[in-house]
Amino acid sequence: MFDYSMAEIGNIVVMQGFSGLSMFTVLLLMALGLAIIFGQMGVINMAHGEFMAIGAYTTVMISKLAANYGFVNYYFIFAILIAFMLAFAVGYFIEFIMIRHLYKRPLDTLLATWGLSLVMQQIFRSTFGAKEVSAELPEWMLGSFKPTPDIDIPINGVFVMFLAIIVTAGVYLFMYRSRWGLRVRATVQNRVMAGAVGINTAKVDRMTFALGCGIAGIAGAAFTTIASTGPTTGTLYIVDSFMVVVFGGAASLMGTIASAFGIAQAQSILQFFMTSSMGKVSTLLVIVGILMMKPEGLFASKLRK
Repeated sequence: MFDYSMAEIGNIVVMQGFSGLSMFTVLLLMALGLAIIFGQMGVINMAHGEFMAIGAYTTVMISKLAANYGFVNYYFIFAILIAFMLAFAVGYFIEFIMIRHLYKRPLDTLLATWGLSLVMQQIFRSTFGAKEVSAELPEWMLGSFKPTPDIDIPINGVFVMFLAIIVTAGVYLFMYRSRWGLRVRATVQNRVMAGAVGINTAKVDRMTFALGCGIAGIAGAAFTTIASTGPTTGTLYIVDSFMVVVFGGAASLMGTIASAFGIAQAQSILQFFMTSSMGKVSTLLVIVGILMMKPEGLFASKLRK
């Protein structure tokens, strides 16, 4: 670090900060879905990364189809919607056949979803091959713009950042400004009483789990703009996603946003000046230290006692 001038360090921080925004976007979208499943429902879903891979593979396949038929510049928005719907449908099915039998059994849920993740990885490997694949990006997502002569900002990073803002706003409206969100929060706070007033708690659970999986599918679509996709792609983000949710405070939307931004920016900037592993270790040590002083996370939910 001492080999750089202050101006160069400033430019590096800015460029790495924008590079971190891409990671922030994927982490935020993954953590939003996980916060709904883990924070709201208490389900430890170790297969959450594989639902991200569903979205990524869906986007890749649609991009190949778009390239064959000449509409590469128009497919991406539709790919995001299809990735969401497909991950949502698979999540709905998984909740119905497996997860609904494991509520209030966190260790069983952890082991079952970990096994599910291995099964899904093998399905990806058998269907798409072991090699990583990349999506054909639209021309309007390629390149970068230069606010100053020394700083390049990638256009695809700006796009996925706006995508994250839209999805986050949608989750907020869904959870705190809709009747369905009210039912979700009522079920979380008191399942017996929610059922007593006529809320179908089983349907709420199924739809909530499926929504979290669908948001992971959107994260997968966003991921294709910054990296290639392989059978184990989802496992690269599952630990960081859990770390975001726990550090920010379970069931806290603001905490999830702040935590995802802080972790992504810290890792991106530190990894430039250190090795990749040391950057992650340094970030983790800071998080552990903060959690020791504040175990409930940055933004703990206020509960009436």
